[in-house]
Amino acid sequence: MPVTAPAHCSTTETSLTHACSRLRAIVPDYPRVYAVATMAEQGKRRWWPIAACARDEGLPAGAPRDRVGQMYARLLEDLRSPDAAITQVAAALVHAVVGRVAALVVLEGRAWDPGVDNLWIHMDNDNGIDWAGVADGRLRVLPDDALADRRDVVTLPCERALAVWTAHRCLTSLAAIRRALDATAHLDSVRFASLVADAVLGAATYVPIRAGSSRSVAARRGQDLLDAFEAAGVPVRTRALLATAC
Repeated sequence: MPVTAPAHCSTTETSLTHACSRLRAIVPDYPRVYAVATMAEQGKRRWWPIAACARDEGLPAGAPRDRVGQMYARLLEDLRSPDAAITQVAAALVHAVVGRVAALVVLEGRAWDPGVDNLWIHMDNDNGIDWAGVADGRLRVLPDDALADRRDVVTLPCERALAVWTAHRCLTSLAAIRRALDATAHLDSVRFASLVADAVLGAATYVPIRAGSSRSVAARRGQDLLDAFEAAGVPVRTRALLATAC
């Protein structure tokens, strides 16, 4: 089914704005759960590039160092369990990278760029992640999308191509996250992959229910994403992960 642009769209609004308006409505009380910001419209306070999670270079002047370590220390103080703390840190980062863009993929067949050179993270007062942003707001869309003729989109040939592109861009950010986690505390690689699977499955299950969209379309697109991650070497479909996801 072709994706239509909202009736109130204006030529001054970006394609990303259109896409995020529906994502914000999924959880009205927490509109930042799935949507992303355009970094050109944001100040840099409490923002940091995902590329810096494994190093300190590239952070804005005066920004705190070792964000992942700070997240872990805060959760460890609350949970008193290293395993639980590092798992929650990883889950929050994976949601920022995979869960958010997966929501847009399953809902509208669109994706922003979740790559390591494009994605930013926003922290709250408790060193938790409460928002994400992109430096380049161009969307990848399908040929039958109503936004396909706009200047700020790139049209991909089919849903499979969209899934493969999205997964591979996610992997660049996940690699930086993995390095940061390894420098902080131990997290099993199978468990990390299961968090990626959970982010995709959660979006494919929860988003269409909240948005009133097709569950079968969301499920198909979610499976395409899992296929793409699996083909790229992330074991999202091992027997252990299937047991975790059920």
